[in-house]
Amino acid sequence: MTAETDHRVVPGPAQKPNSPGLEDDWGKLMAAAQAGNGGAYRRLLTEVGVWLRRYFARRLPDSMVDDAVQETLIAIHRKRHTYEPDRPFRPWLSVIARYKWIDRLRALRRDATAPLDDNLSEPDHGSAVTSAILLERLLMHLKPAQAEVIRMVKLNGASVEEASNATGQSISLVKVNIHRGLNKLTALVESNGDWA
Repeated sequence: MTAETDHRVVPGPAQKPNSPGLEDDWGKLMAAAQAGNGGAYRRLLTEVGVWLRRYFARRLPDSMVDDAVQETLIAIHRKRHTYEPDRPFRPWLSVIARYKWIDRLRALRRDATAPLDDNLSEPDHGSAVTSAILLERLLMHLKPAQAEVIRMVKLNGASVEEASNATGQSISLVKVNIHRGLNKLTALVESNGDWA
């Protein structure tokens, strides 16, 4: 058969995915992929991916569609050896897609979230932010060694021993720096804001 007498329809982008010609083409592409044709396999996965996106968009929430498509493409890849080229491709594909759809429905039920209250209120963190800023300004008035161990032990919850190891100060020096630093902070606060 020459190129002039070959009148087979080669499905292209304009052909609808539900048409029988495309289904036959997908079967041929899968058979070629099973024989090692990488280009045919890429084309098959691209075209099937478009079909899967529409399939899942009608059945799942938008946030789950991409994951369902990817999981199904992976399943097709893993099960490609089970496809029999003399059988129709669409039923084989539909079974895999249906099982992945059911998996997603189970995940929806298993991971169900509680409905949100319409009157959500966000707590005001303004005072905490202001306090943190003021505390940093106060700590700037201390010697660096004092400020460092106060941050570590009093603010971050480290032990005196951990602060000693991290700063290289002896345990007794860490305690002295904390004590003197806190006394200076108290004096600064009691001075009615002359430090700000």
